[in-house]
Amino acid sequence: MTDDGVTTLPDLANRALGGAVMAYNDAFYAEAENLLLPHPAVRHDDFGHKGKVYDGWETRRRRSPGTDWVLVRLGVPGVVSGVVVDTSHFTGNFPAAASLAGIGVEGHPTAAELSTMDWEPLLPESALAGDTRNVFAVDCPRRLTHVRLTIHPDGGVARLRVHGTPVADPRLLDLGPFDLAALENGALVTGCSNAFYSTPVQLISPGPARTMGEGWETARRRGPGNDWVSVRLAGPGVVRLAELDTTWFTGNAPESARLTGCPAGADPADPAAWVELLPRTRLLPDTRHRLVLPPGPGVSDVRLDAYPDGGMARLRLWGTLTPAGRSRLGRHWFDTLPDPQAAAVLTAAGLDPALAAARPTLDAGPPDPALGPLLDGVG
Repeated sequence: MTDDGVTTLPDLANRALGGAVMAYNDAFYAEAENLLLPHPAVRHDDFGHKGKVYDGWETRRRRSPGTDWVLVRLGVPGVVSGVVVDTSHFTGNFPAAASLAGIGVEGHPTAAELSTMDWEPLLPESALAGDTRNVFAVDCPRRLTHVRLTIHPDGGVARLRVHGTPVADPRLLDLGPFDLAALENGALVTGCSNAFYSTPVQLISPGPARTMGEGWETARRRGPGNDWVSVRLAGPGVVRLAELDTTWFTGNAPESARLTGCPAGADPADPAAWVELLPRTRLLPDTRHRLVLPPGPGVSDVRLDAYPDGGMARLRLWGTLTPAGRSRLGRHWFDTLPDPQAAAVLTAAGLDPALAAARPTLDAGPPDPALGPLLDGVG
């Protein structure tokens, strides 16, 4: 059980991203909803009516054959690359093993409806250690919307982390300008100068920050230079409105900030390729700055420079995909759909579900003309 970098990817099941426990078969000692809480599990030394209190999910001791399970809807659908079954503080009552399955579906099915569908194995039954972050790699190229954790045979798990790459539904993004930097739309943080107090992925997370701890904050800079964070956008697009939100940062907001972008097709590793989107602009503490940008090129990546250091709650970059960006996003989404969902998408679009066999479409030459409006967003 090694990390292999999978835990650097976003936790798609995180409650802060909208992840939710839909159903479970037993939660006698501790609530299954604790599995998705964003903060690490804490130790409790007190006892309640049913026994010792645990910050996690704990089932009763099983006296008959079988296993216990919990069904989770991912807050952000995507391709799962790894899972953490965290048994922190469970020492004599952790499960002997765990397994994980996943599914990708259309719409908003109930737990009962999901139970009748075919699930794809993501992690075979694998031994667990107690009081440990058990990390497992997952090899599944499909876009998933739900996962099911099974513990063998019973016991307690503190947290479940489902790390992966978000894959947005382009049909929803076609409705108008959207946040190209949003995690839920497929954006990812690709670099950061400093994350001493809090992680920069929170900059692009859904919803407003509720505390200073839900933003990105660096250590105090004592030397020359400035802090920065870079973001790979949901797809190459033209940014027209930037929101630099310093809400909650009162004595520690940056003095100013600047935005630069890497034009689509250029190499982000080449400093000379980057162009200015927003010149260095003064910021105020505890303020949601909304700044209209002049017309510019389509960019694939954006870098936020904060001068000299400090904290920011959210970064929003509103705009539209370029035609090539929309096509690439649409083809990646379609290619990653599980077979039953791909067939359902085609049927809903009035197309032959047999066209699912034409995948992969990305970098595979011109697709069937009938797929054009679905993949490229044009008709």
